[in-house]
Amino acid sequence: MLIGPQNLVSRLTEVRSRIKRAAEAHRRDPAAITLIAVSKTKPAALIRQAAALGVTDFGENYVQEAAEKMDALRDLQLTWHFIGAIQSNKTRVIAESYSWVHGIDRLKTAQRLSEQRPFHSPPLNVCIQVELVPEQTKAGVCPETLPELAAQIHLLPRLRLRGLMCLPPAMHDARVQSGVFERLAGLLAQLNSQGLKLDTLSMGMSEDFELAIGAGATMVRVGSALFGAR
Repeated sequence: MLIGPQNLVSRLTEVRSRIKRAAEAHRRDPAAITLIAVSKTKPAALIRQAAALGVTDFGENYVQEAAEKMDALRDLQLTWHFIGAIQSNKTRVIAESYSWVHGIDRLKTAQRLSEQRPFHSPPLNVCIQVELVPEQTKAGVCPETLPELAAQIHLLPRLRLRGLMCLPPAMHDARVQSGVFERLAGLLAQLNSQGLKLDTLSMGMSEDFELAIGAGATMVRVGSALFGAR
């Protein structure tokens, strides 16, 4: 479903208001929370409209589709986040084109991204995806092996480990959903207590980002609330 410019303005205003209210309710600075507009399947023209309204960060899942949009929008200063599953034959394009990767859950993938990151580019910002609620269709490292993976990724020269990401299923009980986000925040705190200096919690989507903000999210990934259903 495509939406017109005026609809986008109202949707973006509402999302920003929701972020502000959630942050202030938990005595947090709304400016410390990055809105990632999930623009997968959306045309470059719509991204350009969002950018004109002040959105700077966009999340993509599909490498080829995103490459075409990046090329069409090269005149804009945008930050691109890869938020999908990472196929081994796509790591070079991802390493060359993105500023952030949110879904690393294997050392081999991280090693390929580090090796293929251009030396003229700054280190690639990465988050480790953690599986807090087991789902066969989703990736993620289990919490028990997270410290070892984080320590290994931290040493890779062309990556900068920034934090953790989770993608839990929608839950009917807000307290349970909040508990998942709080658990990810706890895992980040544990890693920092072991010497890492991580600053990013990528969690929360259109339906639940207020709960994620309450648990400490620094990045929320919002698609349908901004752009409508896919």
